[in-house]
Amino acid sequence: MSAVVETKTKAAWSRAEFEEQLRAKGAGYHIHHPFNRRMNSGQLEPEQIRGWVANRFYYQLRIPQKDAAILANCPDREMRRKWVLRILDHDGFGDGEGGIEAWARLGTAVGIEREQLWSLRSVVPGVRFAVDAYVNFARTAPWQEAVCSSLTEMFAPKIHQDRLANWPHHYPWIDQEGLQYFRSRIALAERDVEHGLQVTLDHFTSRAQQERALDILQFKLDILWAMLDAVDKAFP
Repeated sequence: MSAVVETKTKAAWSRAEFEEQLRAKGAGYHIHHPFNRRMNSGQLEPEQIRGWVANRFYYQLRIPQKDAAILANCPDREMRRKWVLRILDHDGFGDGEGGIEAWARLGTAVGIEREQLWSLRSVVPGVRFAVDAYVNFARTAPWQEAVCSSLTEMFAPKIHQDRLANWPHHYPWIDQEGLQYFRSRIALAERDVEHGLQVTLDHFTSRAQQERALDILQFKLDILWAMLDAVDKAFP
């Protein structure tokens, strides 16, 4: 029996079982990448920290474009009313500077000149390719699949908490005011996960769809892992 036929004959997981399968993907989150483990344990040199911050900035810049692509593909008004908050979170709105500016302040805190950071001259090809692939996926995939890809946020609060707990001790040369991005993202990630998870659990209801959702989430995990692979190679 082919894998496709076999999948069609399998019973769908219950909502709780499906969520458990999605959360189990956290074993492949980039919190476990060797570069991140070294960063979290204080083993990186300043130039390596700066290399990571500069390259991750490209991801931060492209996230609102990814979210705008989801909105462009989504005919559901109520969904759009909730999802648009993600763009405002990153780009800023009113008196709120937003996540991109908060990350730029992190760049300043680790010693990157603002012009250098915004020029993107430090972005290595592997990071650019991975991030662009993610944005292209959001533009071309059904909006529900693009929403599903965002569920790596389920695993993000722990990585932010680790940085807040460990960076002041391991990297005292970094101005702690520059860590505001990590502080702000803990609550925002939890809010975003609740919405994204609801959409995913509601839409992917057959076993074939559920396994497709797991593949999509793995794709996003691979994007984040590949970014750190590229940074690790560029800043050994």
